[in-house]
Amino acid sequence: MRFLPKSKCFWFLILFLSVAFFLAADEKTDRVDQIFAQWDTTSSPGAALAIIKDGQIIYERGYGLAKIEDGMIMTPSRIFDIGSVSKQFTAACVAILAKQGKISLDDDIRKYFPEMPRYENPIAIKHLIYHTSGLRDYNGLLELAGFRPESDCPNVAEALEVIRRQKRLNYPSGEEFSYTNTGYFLLGQIVERVSGKSLNAFAQEYIFKPLAMEHTLYQDDHTQIIKNRATGYDPTDKGYKIDMSNWDETGDGNVYTSVEDLYFWDQAFYNNKLGKDLMDMLHTVGTLNNGKKLDYAFGLRVSEYKGLKIVRHTGSWAGFRAVIVRFPEQKFSVICLANLSSLNPSDLSLKVADIYLSDLLQEPSKEEKKKAEPVTLSNQELEEKVGHYEEDRFHSWISLTMKDGQLMMAGMGSHERALVPLSKTAFQVQDSPDITLEFLPDVKGKPRPAVLNNFGEEESFNLTKAAPPGRLTPEKLKEYSGDYTSEELLGATYRLVVENGSLAVRFRSIPKKPLKAMAPDKFTDGYLSLEFVRGKGHGIAGFKLSIDGAADIGFVRK
Repeated sequence: MRFLPKSKCFWFLILFLSVAFFLAADEKTDRVDQIFAQWDTTSSPGAALAIIKDGQIIYERGYGLAKIEDGMIMTPSRIFDIGSVSKQFTAACVAILAKQGKISLDDDIRKYFPEMPRYENPIAIKHLIYHTSGLRDYNGLLELAGFRPESDCPNVAEALEVIRRQKRLNYPSGEEFSYTNTGYFLLGQIVERVSGKSLNAFAQEYIFKPLAMEHTLYQDDHTQIIKNRATGYDPTDKGYKIDMSNWDETGDGNVYTSVEDLYFWDQAFYNNKLGKDLMDMLHTVGTLNNGKKLDYAFGLRVSEYKGLKIVRHTGSWAGFRAVIVRFPEQKFSVICLANLSSLNPSDLSLKVADIYLSDLLQEPSKEEKKKAEPVTLSNQELEEKVGHYEEDRFHSWISLTMKDGQLMMAGMGSHERALVPLSKTAFQVQDSPDITLEFLPDVKGKPRPAVLNNFGEEESFNLTKAAPPGRLTPEKLKEYSGDYTSEELLGATYRLVVENGSLAVRFRSIPKKPLKAMAPDKFTDGYLSLEFVRGKGHGIAGFKLSIDGAADIGFVRK
């Protein structure tokens, strides 16, 4: 038997290990490509991806097209609108000002916006950072005021004016968490008012240029030409349509960048090129007035995923979707930017992480994986739950009906879905087990309460069963018709009409959809919720309008 010399054995071993490594790497990247396969065509918008491990981009790729009309192939160098992923950069600018001693996070925001109303609880800068201000979402307010996202261009002054006009908050500052773009838009304005520079100029000086993010900027002029930019798209029955932002407000969004530039930002959390104190500060989570800690930090969510610490934030604006997912203890990150509104980079990035971190992730135990066994309930037990249920914060609605002996749920932006009973009071959405509906014990003399949980998004909604609306004839509906105006929405006037036996809103930025009666004096079209207010003679004096992110906006009858 012949043996190789020791030196040759050594190099053979190195060669073998290298081949094995690259085969393993190829296997992983092949699996990654399979995740994005449906968009990896020359006829679809797609995404750019970067996978980072131990300070290096170990895999980057583009899938699909950056511009369908020009056949421009997607590459990792393409520039995207990253939506709310922008918030961490705005938060970093605010943190830099705080480190410089130019602001305090405890400052009342009226120090910088004296035109703002005096609310019951003062709003501090920290409330803006942590989404605990209670301020209504200004994007929704602008739409309700008449600005159409697809064709109108509200300026900064108009955005500030609609915020200034709000007479009340969704809740007292510091009491609750609810995501609102208003806080980060105002943070961007604070940076500008304190520094005397545009938010983009400040970020260029203190973040983008020091990190060599040469292709990153805040776009504060939608007519600006940005080289190598991908186009955003929405899916349609016939294919795709262009969906680009023409709003110039910054702070809550409007950062344009690439996965390759975001790599430098990701590494700043390890190499401390911007300072360790600053980067640590960005991970400081907020606390409610009652002492409860949040998972939201400075434009970042800090939580766990399958037993590992994870820092992430998503973005969604116009036809763009974005996410940065970082596993800091493993020095592993996934950055995914998409130019198709129906693509979910967050879910796809976690699937990528599942491939590379499989040996470290804690899968649910057999007991946790064990599905709850459905039970059989009588028709009476099911039918007693039928009705309309109102969400307590933003007055969204769900409706429970019976169909073929099964309880069905619709509303809050979802189509009708079957509910599977797990007990007499607990139900699970048949095609989405993460979504559950639990009926709470009755309180004598009060409507039945329930809680809708979406564990996939770690959200819960408190619901209350409403009294039946009763039969509303066209004559009875006419009682609600007329013109109503809102000072809070820049004087917008809504006309309510009765058409085809239904009440409807007529206003330039409101889709023409019939309103459905949900309870006495309460209506919804699935987006808007209206609660009519009666005067001394019990006639209709006005209504309160709510959407997600903005509750109880006042309208008075003209």
